[in-house]
Amino acid sequence: MKISIGPIQYFWGREKILAFYDQLIDTRVDIVYLGETVCSKRRELNLNDWLEIAGRLAASGKEVILSTLALLEAGSELASLQQIAENNVYPVEANDVAAVQLLAGHGPFVLGPHINVYNNETLAFLHRLGAKRWISPVELGRNTITRLHENRPPAMETEIFAYGRLPLAFSARCFSARAHDKSKDDCGHICSDYPDGLALYTQDDDAFLVLNGIQVQSATVHNLVAHLDELVSIGIDIIRIDPQQHGMAEIVSVLSSVLDGQLQTGIAMEQLARYQPYGSCDGYWRGGAGMAPVAAMPEEIASDA
Repeated sequence: MKISIGPIQYFWGREKILAFYDQLIDTRVDIVYLGETVCSKRRELNLNDWLEIAGRLAASGKEVILSTLALLEAGSELASLQQIAENNVYPVEANDVAAVQLLAGHGPFVLGPHINVYNNETLAFLHRLGAKRWISPVELGRNTITRLHENRPPAMETEIFAYGRLPLAFSARCFSARAHDKSKDDCGHICSDYPDGLALYTQDDDAFLVLNGIQVQSATVHNLVAHLDELVSIGIDIIRIDPQQHGMAEIVSVLSSVLDGQLQTGIAMEQLARYQPYGSCDGYWRGGAGMAPVAAMPEEIASDA
């Protein structure tokens, strides 16, 4: 089973981004997704910068995929999308149907987790357009993913989001700006002050969600480490880890060690706990509420439709 690193979800500075990808070169990561997927106003790097990073990663033996925005709101964003689609060097992860339309018939591409694929008919249709890999929507559970995977088109790869905060929603409104009484047009890139997002708490002072510009994430980390043996038995091709600012090398090492049978799940969970300030969840995988804490929901109720 391969390990991928998803695109950075947060607004980091240029030097931090470059250092992040430099550290991945010597890790057991097989696939790296590059690019801005959340907000087009985050312009620390342009397409040429991303292509330069891609070249270094590819030279180290990594497969590189260029990712696209999940929500398009302007003609300029469509023009940027077209540039990515026409890069002619690296495959593209489509996170919006507009990207699918641009990529259809022009070589293989990847279906990102924000493309609604809930049945095999949809998967087969997108495969005919050129999709070579699909990343299952994060809300799908084991039963549905297994069914889709077992009946997928020949040679299509299945990738599962296995570690990171759940991307729950996107909006035309910027939540980070709103939290500081700023308008979206005059946000001042306030999201850069929160390199792991802005936590939102309930009245009982429990971390509930994380605001990340126009994106809403779970506060708890979606963690399928305890289910890696199931993923292997199902035959999943790739597991995805989403970037965070601290501990990526260790997180990758822990997951790869569990996959290789060199680390027990219990010890792995203990080692990962330091990077999960609000805890972890795996409810969606088990067919229940996504925010259900790991091992807190009986397996017998996991029967997603």
